[in-house]
Amino acid sequence: MSDISEIMSANTIKKAKALAKNGVVMIDSDLFQVKSSSDPSKSYMVTSDSCDCEGFKNFYKFHHGKGLKANCSHLEAVRIFKTMSDEKPNSK
Repeated sequence: MSDISEIMSANTIKKAKALAKNGVVMIDSDLFQVKSSSDPSKSYMVTSDSCDCEGFKNFYKFHHGKGLKANCSHLEAVRIFKTMSDEKPNSK
């Protein structure tokens, strides 16, 4: 797999890290609710490979033919959240 920085902008990665800390709620084993980074009244439903935000839906319009898999800050936030959860001791 390519380095994530080759696929996503630094700003998107920054937003994803912030969302992973404070904006992700696990609903089920592969379903998460992730806050919008730009509108506090919105949130998106995210699985391990999809998101219902406009950026994810429009990904291929902007990156068609580049061989990239659709991604967005919400999807990346879930990946980071899962990694952080795996690293935490079960002391809480």
